[in-house]
Amino acid sequence: MKILIFIVAFALLSITASAQRLSRITLTSSGVSDIISFLTDDAVFINLTKDGIIIDWGIEPTVMRYNNYPGKLDPYMGGVEYFSITDNDDVKGKVRYIGRTAFTYFSSTENELFKGKVKSIGSVYFDYYDAYSDAASKGNIKNAGIYPFSYYTAFDNEAYKGRIKNAGSSLLTYYASYDDKAYKGKIKSIDNINFNYYSSFDKREYQGSLKERNQLQYIIHGIKYYLR
Repeated sequence: MKILIFIVAFALLSITASAQRLSRITLTSSGVSDIISFLTDDAVFINLTKDGIIIDWGIEPTVMRYNNYPGKLDPYMGGVEYFSITDNDDVKGKVRYIGRTAFTYFSSTENELFKGKVKSIGSVYFDYYDAYSDAASKGNIKNAGIYPFSYYTAFDNEAYKGRIKNAGSSLLTYYASYDDKAYKGKIKSIDNINFNYYSSFDKREYQGSLKERNQLQYIIHGIKYYLR
C-alpha cells in the first residue's frame, strides 16, 4: 500500500512539473517586440508581451523553419473558448480556455493599472510592478509563477532602459547607445554567454549579425532564448 501511495504521489508531482511553465523568451534588437512564452500541458505555446498581454498562441512546427529560428506557430486545432460579450468589460472577448488550460485576468476593481492583463495561465499566477515602481518597469510582469522578472530602469542607458534585466535566475545585458550602431541595443550577454556581432565597418551583409555561427537559439537554465 505504501508503495502504491508513493507511486500515485510521484505521478501527481510529475503532472504538476510538466504543467504550464515558462518555456522561451524571444529578444529583439529594440526590445519593443520582446516575447515571453509559456508552454501548456496541451503543448500549446502562449506568447505574451512583457506587460502581460496575450499576442497569440499555437503549436511548434514539427520541422523548424529558417533553421533554428522559431518562426510562426502553427494553428492549435483543439478547443478554444472565449469570454462572451456579456461578461465584464475587462475580460469580454478574451480567451478563457485553450484546451484544458484556463485563463484569468485582472479587473479594474482589483487594480486599474493591471486591468485586462493575464492573472493566471492554468496553475501559473502573475504579479506585476505597480504604479509606484520605476517608470520603465511599472505594469510589466514581476513574477510569473516561480520566475521573477526585473527590468532596466528609466535612468539606465537609452538603448536598454525598460529591457528585461533578469529572467528567473539569469542576468541579461545589452549593448549601449554609444556602442557601434550596427549592434547597439542588441543582447550582449545572458549569464556567462557573450554575444558578438559584426560592426558597421564589416561587409554590409554581415553588419549587426552574430559572429558565433549565426546561432539564434540558446538554452539557459531550461529556458530557450531566441535572438532576432
